[in-house]
Parts: sequence; structure tokens; C-alpha cells
Amino acid sequence: MSLPTIRTMTLGIAQAHPIEHQTLVDAWRTLQRARLRYEDAGYELQTLRLSTRPLFDDLAEWPAHAVLEYVQERQLLLNELGIEYCSLGTAFAARPAFPLDRLRLLGDILIATNALSATVSLADAEHGMRAEAALPIAQLMLRLAHETPEGFGNFRFAMLACVAPGSPFFPAAYHAGPASLSIGLQGAPLITEALQTLQADGQRALDLNQVSESVSTVLEERVRPIVTLGQHVARDAALQFGGIDLSPAPMGDVSIVRAMELCGYGQLGAPGTLAVAAALTSALKSTSLPTCGYNGLMLPVLEDAVLGQRWAEGIVNAHQLLLYSAVCGTGLDTIPLAGDSTPEHIAHLLMDVATLAVRYQKPLSARLFPVPGRRAGEFTQFTSPYLTNTRIAP
Repeated sequence: MSLPTIRTMTLGIAQAHPIEHQTLVDAWRTLQRARLRYEDAGYELQTLRLSTRPLFDDLAEWPAHAVLEYVQERQLLLNELGIEYCSLGTAFAARPAFPLDRLRLLGDILIATNALSATVSLADAEHGMRAEAALPIAQLMLRLAHETPEGFGNFRFAMLACVAPGSPFFPAAYHAGPASLSIGLQGAPLITEALQTLQADGQRALDLNQVSESVSTVLEERVRPIVTLGQHVARDAALQFGGIDLSPAPMGDVSIVRAMELCGYGQLGAPGTLAVAAALTSALKSTSLPTCGYNGLMLPVLEDAVLGQRWAEGIVNAHQLLLYSAVCGTGLDTIPLAGDSTPEHIAHLLMDVATLAVRYQKPLSARLFPVPGRRAGEFTQFTSPYLTNTRIAP
């Protein structure tokens, strides 16, 4: 039985922006030492990431040119260190006093860099949704689509709604409080393993209470050693242990949708599969493990090969995925849109996600991919190994 794969280990930096060079160097060395300890224990750790406090909170009084210069300098250091993932945090546009013209600067930052991620918060528990912020966020997504290679800038950007700090997964990650270490699991194979054990004959619909119990048990048994080691690593590095996000992040053929369909309720989108999503989410949230982040199902169209196929077949669409988010997941993730989508259409999708998050007080996000040069009905042609290709929906 192989050990679980870890998608990411993320170190949250406590120092406010502007972050000193040595702080980044020290944080990176800490992550590298942590990687060695996990590898010595037999684990595959796919990525190391840094998460910072919200840039626009710390540098609110800085002029745009100075912020951009600072960020570009830090990008050069990230290049020297070989760091591919660093979050600049979220811009709290839900706050009434947040200047929406700063979102133009955020676009400049993401276009000028390649290792930096950032988000914009459209809604939070205190302020609700700031509807007038949806359109400039949509315009920013379209700008990234047309001003970065293959529109890949949108891979490093998302709209957030009611998302707390401390997530290990990008681009949603941002930091608050003391320096910490958090872990994101590559959990789809564990769920597949649990369901394959239950579904021996492949003919019957599984009892969903059994599904929840079995998945929860497997996670407890297989993930506990990862958590224990993480707690030791954090303690030895004088960091807080932020927890583990059990969200079964898919990657290409490592599909969470394939696992869901093992439950015997048909293809994703069929009646009963919403109940399957709820049962799996219940399992993720019922363990005694210290968790963080979304801790729910992730259904990213461009990162899950089976989901991409269901999308191309027209079996699922954006609002069906939003329905699943009501009982599980993360919102709308890597949704392919036509390159000529209007900012108003995208803004309305963002408002739907944010409304659901506020109504149920749950963390949701939207990472949308307008595909430059592609129209509805055509297929995407991404060359990135991180993305699968599928049809652009009407």
C-alpha cells in the first residue's frame, strides 16, 4: 500500500510587507528542510509554497509604481531561490473603503510576474457582498486572459468569498498571525481506494452512510502520520502547525469525479450525485485531524480529466457545479469560458458564487478561464501539463 501524496506544504510568513530578502531566504530553507524530512519518511511532496499577509493591507499608502517595483524585486529573488509559488494574499474589496482602482495595479503585478498569486475578496461575513466590485474583478480576469501567455495568469488569480486565512492551496492562500506551516493533501487516490473496497461488484449504489464512514476511517488511518510529522516539523522550526486541508485535489487522470462515480449513482450530474458529494464532504469534515482551508470537494474542470470530459459532453455546467458547492467544495474552479465573454457575464457568475457563500457562510472561490481566441463550442488547446483540455461551454 503506497503512502499518500502531499500536494503542497505552505509556510505562512508573519512579517508584514515589505518583506525583507532574508526572511524569504529563511522561509525557503525551512521548507526545504521540511521536504527532506517527509522524503526520508517515504512521502512524495509535490510543491513547496510561501504565503504572505495581504499586500494591499500592508502597503495601502504606497503609490502604485512603488508597489509594482517592490513586487518585481521580490520576483527576482524568488527566481534566484527557485521558488515557483508565493501568494501576495487577498485584496479585501468587500470592505466599503477599499479603493477598487487598486485592482488595476493587481493586474499589472500578475502580468509582470510568474511565481506570484493573488486574490480579491468580493464578500465576507462582516460586510456581505460588495456587488459593485464584481465588474472590476471580471475585467481583471479578462485582462489576465488576454495579456498573459495562454491566459495562464488566471491560474494564479481567483475571486474569494468568505475565505479565511491559512489555506495551503493556491491561489486562495493568504496569511494572518504568527508564522505557520500547513499541508494540502493529494487526496483523490485515498477516496478512490476507500470506495473501491466498498464497491466490489460495481453493480449497486452504495449506502452513503457507509461511504462517509469508510472514507473517514481511511483518512484517519492514512493521514494521521502526515499530520504527526508536520506537527514535529513545525515545532522544530518554531512555527505553528496550521493543519491539513483534506480536500481531495485532483490532477489530470487522478480524478475525484471518477471516485464519485464509483458510488453507483451514475455520472456526475445525474440525480443522486449531489448526495454523493455531500457524503464525501461529511467524511472530510468528520475526522479528528486538525484541518484548515476548504476541507471539501474540489471540482476544477481544467484539472480533472474525467470532469473535463463530462463538461465537454454537456453533462455538467457552471451552475450545476455551483449546486455541488452548496453541499461541498470550493465554488467554480478553472472554468473555461469563451475569450469573447463579456465582463458583465463573468461578473454575474462571480456574484452567484459570492451570494451562495454569504447565504451559507461557507468559503467559496471562483477561478475562471476566459480562453483568448476561442469561442463557445470550441476546444481549449492549453499546453500546460497542469491543465486538461475540454470544450468551452455556451
